[in-house]
Amino acid sequence: MTLAAKFGLCDRELISLVGGGGKSTLLFALGSELAGAGKRVVLTTTTKMGRFQIARADRVCSSADPDCLQSASAAGKPALLLTGGDEHKVTGPPPQEIEKLFTRADVDYIVVEADGSHGMPLKAPAAHEPVIPDASTLVVILMGIDAVGRPLEDVVHRLAEAQHLSGLSADHPMSPEDCAEILLHPQGLLRSCPDGSRLAIAITKVTTAEDIAAATRIAGIIAVRHPEIATVVLGAPEQPR
Repeated sequence: MTLAAKFGLCDRELISLVGGGGKSTLLFALGSELAGAGKRVVLTTTTKMGRFQIARADRVCSSADPDCLQSASAAGKPALLLTGGDEHKVTGPPPQEIEKLFTRADVDYIVVEADGSHGMPLKAPAAHEPVIPDASTLVVILMGIDAVGRPLEDVVHRLAEAQHLSGLSADHPMSPEDCAEILLHPQGLLRSCPDGSRLAIAITKVTTAEDIAAATRIAGIIAVRHPEIATVVLGAPEQPR
């Protein structure tokens, strides 16, 4: 099954990726798949992306100039839109510019890395996070299944916020139920989803029988508490660290 089918993508989407556990990998995988299907695709970020990630892009635009993007997103390749940065990080346009870009008829999909997690598999947001364009049609919250079984302090970005949401100690070994509590807390990443956007949770790096059992448990909790949220399970080949 394609990623587009797993996430139930429509003909045009503005997709924002938040949380932890492989946002950049999913960004480029979605871009490659959709562009390979003949769609005009723009990839970008509203936060900061490691400069090394540029090497994964087929085509890069340094501005939102229409001619640049039109040529860059042609010929079955997604365009990576970047507008600034330094020797370590690159940045993209503000959410308002991304929303303006989405109104153009010559763009089918925009996929946005709208959050940072410092490589951690789980994320609890600070007050200013994530940075999701209001026009997003789909928001995907990611978590890596490798958070399960490890101490909270070793797997979460924003430890203080995660403890506030969950009431757990820093050395508490995370269960599937604990991960689901942070994912689904109304003051966590859920609070930032724009009105009218669809929501999915992607559980990544699922490879072993233990991973499958833990992911199935989390998906079951999501189905009971939020049946409107789709859960997508992705294996390690699609979601490497």
